[in-house]
Amino acid sequence: MVIDSIPQRYQEEALNFIQKDIRPASKLGINVGLYNIFYGVFKTKSIGKPAPVLDSTLVEISRTQIEKYLMSKGYFMAKVKAEITVKKQRAHVQFLANTGPAFFIQKVSYNIPDSAVKRVYLDQKVNFTHLHDGMQYDDDSLSYEREQVYQVMKVNGFYDFSRPYVRFTVDSAFRNSKAEVVMYIDTPANKGKHVQYVIGQSNVIIAPTTEGFPDSITLNTRIFRGIRYTDLSKRFRRNPIVRYDFIRQGERYDLDKENLTYDRLYQLNVFKNVKIDYVKSKDSSNTLEPIIQLIPQKRMSNRIEGEIPFNAGTIGFTLSNTYTNNNIFRGAERFEFQVKGGLQSRIGNGSLFSEIYQRDFSLSASLAVPRLMVPFDIPMMGKNGMPSTTFRTSYVFSLQKESFERRVFLNSITYDWVETKSKLHSLTPLNFEYRVGTLLFDTTTVEGKAVLNSNSYNIRLLARRDVTIGMKYAYTLNANKLLTGKSFIYFRGNIDFAGNALQALSKLGSTDHNASNPATIFGLPFNQYVRPEIDLRWYKALAPNRQFIARINTGVGYAYGNSNTIPFEKLFFAGGANGVRAWQARTLGPGNYNRALRNPTEDARKTLYGIDQLGQMHIEANLEYRYPLIDNFFGSKLNGAVFLDAGNVWNIAPGNKQPETYFKFKNLANQLGIGTGMGFRYDLQYFVLRFDIGLKLRDPQFDPSEQWVISKFISGGKAFRHEYDLNNSPDSYHFIQYNFGIGLPF
Repeated sequence: MVIDSIPQRYQEEALNFIQKDIRPASKLGINVGLYNIFYGVFKTKSIGKPAPVLDSTLVEISRTQIEKYLMSKGYFMAKVKAEITVKKQRAHVQFLANTGPAFFIQKVSYNIPDSAVKRVYLDQKVNFTHLHDGMQYDDDSLSYEREQVYQVMKVNGFYDFSRPYVRFTVDSAFRNSKAEVVMYIDTPANKGKHVQYVIGQSNVIIAPTTEGFPDSITLNTRIFRGIRYTDLSKRFRRNPIVRYDFIRQGERYDLDKENLTYDRLYQLNVFKNVKIDYVKSKDSSNTLEPIIQLIPQKRMSNRIEGEIPFNAGTIGFTLSNTYTNNNIFRGAERFEFQVKGGLQSRIGNGSLFSEIYQRDFSLSASLAVPRLMVPFDIPMMGKNGMPSTTFRTSYVFSLQKESFERRVFLNSITYDWVETKSKLHSLTPLNFEYRVGTLLFDTTTVEGKAVLNSNSYNIRLLARRDVTIGMKYAYTLNANKLLTGKSFIYFRGNIDFAGNALQALSKLGSTDHNASNPATIFGLPFNQYVRPEIDLRWYKALAPNRQFIARINTGVGYAYGNSNTIPFEKLFFAGGANGVRAWQARTLGPGNYNRALRNPTEDARKTLYGIDQLGQMHIEANLEYRYPLIDNFFGSKLNGAVFLDAGNVWNIAPGNKQPETYFKFKNLANQLGIGTGMGFRYDLQYFVLRFDIGLKLRDPQFDPSEQWVISKFISGGKAFRHEYDLNNSPDSYHFIQYNFGIGLPF
């Protein structure tokens, strides 16, 4: 099915006017093939789509719609005819267009009797108009102009203004393919002009229950700053609610401020319904009195969640219970308390219970206040998005069998605010962390000493007791566009730094402090480091539902001053479902690190599992192409992806006894893990289920001449795996890595 003889820039949009039921199936025919198989065998229509059947009525409708579309683009003399050719039960439909000449606008003129409306339009049209002399005629430009006129009038006090007041006449009875356009903005039939309204006294009324309002209510008699606040539920304080009422007394009616009020009141997450009405003043003052009606939603909820992390080498189970109170202090403050626990076990070396190697438990609480709690006034707080101040505290316990036991206390205060819809800021001015760890293997034995010496950097971090007091800042660009399928640049940058203020205070004393003789607080050494990280992505829309993404994610942690190491939890890892997907998380790197060479015994490798393959620097790069696969897969869409990933982690701090783990630019090519693969994304609208299959191409743990393991996968893979498993037990080699997840990887 093709459309012939129309300008290239209109081809794609014109195809949309062909009726869906006669559009040809894709060249691969996946949807039709699956439909035939599943319907023929199981009599189900839940997978795939049937082959389109030729319908001459739909062909005629399509022809007419294409012709109208061309006329709307300025081809007033366009004619389209359809030709159908049938061969071997297959129909070929060709739409042949004779567009005729394109008409251009010779002159745009205006007929606006209302002087106030005319003044507002002429003052502001330069900011939005698409209509100008000499342009090719386009119905969309007229529709856009009508919508913009409506929006401009509604934000300038014209409450009663509606779109039908704006109309156009087009006179194309001119030679040389020219047309004249006249825009009319009519006045109301029963009035001589449009009325501009100002805002009077407001009523904010909260229903007594989630069921809504009773037949009669008694309003509060007190009016403060132009607002009568009536809370029939007795559950909400005044200021946290009216703070996000932007419809202010004495100002002109403004549709943008009305919509802003809707948005922020819903974003408080305590009302299930928000309704704004207006009552016109009975006198002749052109005053509107807003009535904001709010119906509260349920305040408390409890959520139980389970997760089964699974990949080619391990399987786990995580269970959590989260209690939420959306209005704990009657000011739309969101309180959450979570209890979470999990187990992780190796696969293939015995029963799952006997191979449990890691246990985790955590308690956390957070309180989010819907404003910035600062000692100064912020005009129009929440204009661009809902700000918040979040207090967090948590306790995390981790135990790795025969390896370590670790407890971490985390406390922070964070400010989040929105500069624009695309620019988000997050500042943590106070971040307090206390860590205490214990090693669970004997470091006095020969084997224990060997393990400690070969991985002294990371192991000593696990046994440290220390304090971190610092700050964090993050900036995000275009996070609101991630699911749009459009072309854009995404950026997220964050920096975490600690110890600078404490180090400055310590210098006031008479003793010089450094990493060898650290200053202390509460009797414990404090960490001093900086840890920046960036995530940069380029999203390119190639066609509807097709997108190419290029991404680079890099970061570094550098200790200085009072420290020569960064905290264990601040180290980076490579691999996993959102990184280099051909490797399980924490099994790639650092650098050219080889576990069997550094840890020659099986017990040592068990002890160090998940500990020894971390680094102070990481670089990851990803290329991914996303495309539609099956339009109907049990009622939802199944999309596909192919990807290429590369990356690793490295050490940069001095004192590590593993030179092969250090970053050196000249060795970069031989230290990158490279993987490829394909994936499936099952789009359920509310969330996406993801399954990715990663294949190792190049593995940096081997000598450079042996790193291209894809050759071994193609030929001799079984013998290679057998030899690797003998020398690296309990680790086993997997050319292919399976990754399950919820949501897109990036």
